[in-house]
Amino acid sequence: MTAIPPPATHPIDTSKAHPARVYDWYLGGKDNYPVDEELGLQIVSLEPQAKYYAQHNRWFMQRATRHLVGGPGIRQFLDIGAGIPTEPNLHRIAQSAAPEARVVYVDNDPTVLAHAETLLRGTPEGATEFLQVDAREPDKILEQAEGVLDFTRPIALSLNALLHFISDDDGAYDVVARLVAALAPGSHLVLSQVAGDFDPERTRQAVEMYKAGGVTLVPRSRAEVERFFDGLELLDPGIGWLPDWHPELGVDEVRNGTSVSMYAGVARKP
Repeated sequence: MTAIPPPATHPIDTSKAHPARVYDWYLGGKDNYPVDEELGLQIVSLEPQAKYYAQHNRWFMQRATRHLVGGPGIRQFLDIGAGIPTEPNLHRIAQSAAPEARVVYVDNDPTVLAHAETLLRGTPEGATEFLQVDAREPDKILEQAEGVLDFTRPIALSLNALLHFISDDDGAYDVVARLVAALAPGSHLVLSQVAGDFDPERTRQAVEMYKAGGVTLVPRSRAEVERFFDGLELLDPGIGWLPDWHPELGVDEVRNGTSVSMYAGVARKP
């Protein structure tokens, strides 16, 4: 794997929380800073199951990847908002079943890049690449990803726990539409998103906590999540709660039965 070096103008900013590092803290990682832990602790005080939600999101990614490799036979993955590598990461799941699979990870936090070369080691038959690009720059992502992925063949576009950090004003729907438009027929969109219609008052408090920590959080209703899949064919069971998407594909999942207020769905581009 050849990682693109971080721009000199984008050093690691430890003065405010970053979603990738807060997520790392939720998962018990060590690649975060006090400001990230502080925000994480505030969220956990509001929602004691926040760490469990993060773990469920990882499990969803793993289940969706297993399905796409084993069912439609997808061999290319573009994972935007990848976060700090956590085993097993997407390429481990894909390449364990299909060693020739090619995976491109994208994130804008220099902390992710700092660990990418060490942790994102793939199979000799496949490819594993990391791009340091902001998710709100889809054209830049596509241009750089073309060096690894063949956009004339199906690709799985993974946007897990990403879009609730991109507001409508920042073009969340336009970003998804641009990325999907570049994909070949037979490609798939994999998406998870914090729900805005599960517990509105507690959700409002979470939004305020993230805002105070310098992070934008945009929970969305089921109807708003459905808009991301416009023009695509949703796979069964459609859009639903995160734990309910093909639980039979789970491996080593330890569930406690707690509700998880995140939507998830996978859809095919016709």
